[in-house]
Amino acid sequence: MRRRGMQALPHEITLVTTIAAALGLALVFGFLAAKIRLPPLVGYLVAGTLLGPAMSGYIADVEMAGQLAEVGVMLLMFGVGLHFSIDDLGQVRKIALPGAMLQMAASTVAGWSLARLWGWDDAASLVFGLSLSVASTVVLIKILESRGILETTNGRIAVGWLVVEDLAMVLVLVLLPPTARSLSGDGGGFSLSSTASTLALAVAFIALMLLFGRKLFPWILWQVAKTGSRELFTLCVVAIAVGIAFEASKLFGVSFALGAFFAGMVLRESDLSHRAAEESLPLRDAFSVLFFVSVGMLFDPRVLVQHPFQILAVLALIMLFNSLVTAAIVLAFRYPLNTALTVGAGTAQIGEFSFVLMGLGCSIGIVGAYEQSLVLGGALLSIALNPLMFRASGPLIKWIRKRSRIARVLERPADPLAMLPYSTDHKFLSGQVVLVGYGGVGKRIHAVLKERGIRCVVVDSNRELVEELRRNGDPAVSGEPSDPMVLVQAHIAKAGMLLVATSDPVDLRQMVQIARTLNPRIEIALRAESREEAGFLEKEKLGRIFRAEQELSNSMAEHALERYGAKQTSQH
Repeated sequence: MRRRGMQALPHEITLVTTIAAALGLALVFGFLAAKIRLPPLVGYLVAGTLLGPAMSGYIADVEMAGQLAEVGVMLLMFGVGLHFSIDDLGQVRKIALPGAMLQMAASTVAGWSLARLWGWDDAASLVFGLSLSVASTVVLIKILESRGILETTNGRIAVGWLVVEDLAMVLVLVLLPPTARSLSGDGGGFSLSSTASTLALAVAFIALMLLFGRKLFPWILWQVAKTGSRELFTLCVVAIAVGIAFEASKLFGVSFALGAFFAGMVLRESDLSHRAAEESLPLRDAFSVLFFVSVGMLFDPRVLVQHPFQILAVLALIMLFNSLVTAAIVLAFRYPLNTALTVGAGTAQIGEFSFVLMGLGCSIGIVGAYEQSLVLGGALLSIALNPLMFRASGPLIKWIRKRSRIARVLERPADPLAMLPYSTDHKFLSGQVVLVGYGGVGKRIHAVLKERGIRCVVVDSNRELVEELRRNGDPAVSGEPSDPMVLVQAHIAKAGMLLVATSDPVDLRQMVQIARTLNPRIEIALRAESREEAGFLEKEKLGRIFRAEQELSNSMAEHALERYGAKQTSQH
């Protein structure tokens, strides 16, 4: 009997074959992409294309891969939810919320206009425009992490911007199915009651998750964690993610993506959220790979040859139009040029929500395989080229700043936060500490100085933090700290000390040179993030260097020695 069962097994392993082929090819092409300094995601999409029906040779089970992709979407959006912080978004809400909505509106209109020019109907044009208006949070986070700027002001603004786009797209995914008949122009008309019912169910689900889910599911996670079983903990995390997504779809009629996103959000409320993210990461990564491979299976590469001008137009809209509109909006909100270019580069690609939206459009008959292939082609190329946008931002900033007139127009449009108010007490304008950076470290330094009565002027590129400081009566200046005019406004010429506590990328050499030119006697202290950076700064003799990990280890060691009565010993 066992022998007969084993003989029958090869005829029933479509799932195993699809997974093995998908993961194997994804590994090969992801590795090749990484070797040529492209995001591995590009390799996953290429692997899917080779496995798909558009290519001759081996063809995987597309329907089976589609179901695996649904699990991938759940775990992908669950991971986004785990990293979503309302507090982080709140710090950049004044730029991220209106900015993202304006950029999405402009990009959607541009995409709609382009599609209408090609003769598409209104429904397909709208879905096409929306799919080109939302960038990939997953791609952005990975690029920011690789460049070490995820936790900087620019990184937080860029991520907040894309989170707002994700939330807007969740609403689009909720509203699109009930309005499909009206959008398609088949005479069904717009059903207000159906749309209202769908929205009501979605609001009920969100309210249920925020009111009860954020207490219930973290509690369940704690109970499982108390067993001490790592397997059960991981199983609980995945079961919550997939279970909430499935029940949200079945009971409330919302998408898997929305359900999984809120599953991640409620688990973030738990003190075990970091462990949940870490334990579920391998499974999330594996299924996200399957998601991108399955997306690649839907791409017909012949569109690159048969419709090259359309592909170039789509790519131009994604990489040039989106980034230019975004940068212009950020500058209009009076943020520095480097912030504008960073956020602009972040929106110069599209990803997971674009795939989900086009897949939904196909399933309800609004768009077809050709339209989907155009978007997929634009996504693949934009993701591959996006790292180049970030690399080009540094040289572009230097080029613009050499043209002083252009730089003044772009960076300092009569900004009241870029200069201290005339009402600033004169005691802050002489002998003060100029503190660059008001992040976690900067806030603690500022609090200590203020408590001891030491005068301090803060310089930070986050306008909302500067506004908060001024409301509390603390002098602060918004702008790029290596900009001479910003340091002049902080009255660096009469300052007693310059403390650089920011983790943002700053041209330290230029900043120190400006400070010493204006104030040759000023004392300078700089924060270094790594041993290599500390070595470079010491070699350049830019000032006294404080390495983050070294200061932390010294402080913790001193605390332990003090606890055991050995503080005097530690001082010798």
